[in-house]
Amino acid sequence: MSRPTQPQPLPDDDDPLNPKVAASALDFLLIELVPLAQRITEQLLAREQALQEEYRRSRTFNQTASKTLVGSQQGQKKLQGGDGEEGHGAVGVSADGSSAAAGTSGEEDGRLGEGSGVTSLGFPVMSEKTRESVFWRLDGMGYRVGQGLVERFSLHKPRPTTPLDAIKFICKDLWTLVFRKQIDNLKTNHRGVFVLTDARFHPLSRMSVDRRTGIKGAEEALGRAQTFLYFPCGVIRGALAGMGVEVTVEASSTEIPTATFQIKTKGAKA
Repeated sequence: MSRPTQPQPLPDDDDPLNPKVAASALDFLLIELVPLAQRITEQLLAREQALQEEYRRSRTFNQTASKTLVGSQQGQKKLQGGDGEEGHGAVGVSADGSSAAAGTSGEEDGRLGEGSGVTSLGFPVMSEKTRESVFWRLDGMGYRVGQGLVERFSLHKPRPTTPLDAIKFICKDLWTLVFRKQIDNLKTNHRGVFVLTDARFHPLSRMSVDRRTGIKGAEEALGRAQTFLYFPCGVIRGALAGMGVEVTVEASSTEIPTATFQIKTKGAKA
């Protein structure tokens, strides 16, 4: 007779409190994600602007060469007819084209330098174009991570049946898995809008603030803190999408290291 099979215990890999790597590794990864995304974005933007500048110069050169050639031909014909004064005017086209090109190049250099500079602590300042590109890059990365985490760690748990149950999973299980603590406060208007507050958000807890510069230093720190919320927003959005809940996520920080995440489900009423 065959022995009755006994239920197998869950593998240790499913226990979020039993990590297989150092817990600080994820903290350091989250800290380095923003500068890495900024460097990649600035390199891509610089390459794009260089290609546009090269194309513009080649186009300007071709147009100037064409105008110069036509002017030279007209000047030669008029010189042969005994009128040599008009030939000098044709050469002026080349000079005008060159000066126009120089002016456009100066404008392009001004756009390339937009957003350059550093904060009081030496951190590079992001331009609006760079900040937007960094947001989409980090939000997309977080979205894929959130989906993977839900698929991996909700396998042996009952699937949430309502958006509120899904949000509670984010506040307790997912936040403990990623940040080793639960969300400190959850509020909802029961119409599809949820506000999650983490009073000590780990990626912001190690952020430096220049107290010597007063209000300016605090504003610079809050501006930098905003970029560190892009990835967690993507994680929340991806995790909820993996549970069948479509949402939009906005994050803000009014005081370091506090972070607030506002989640709106599809069709929510404020």
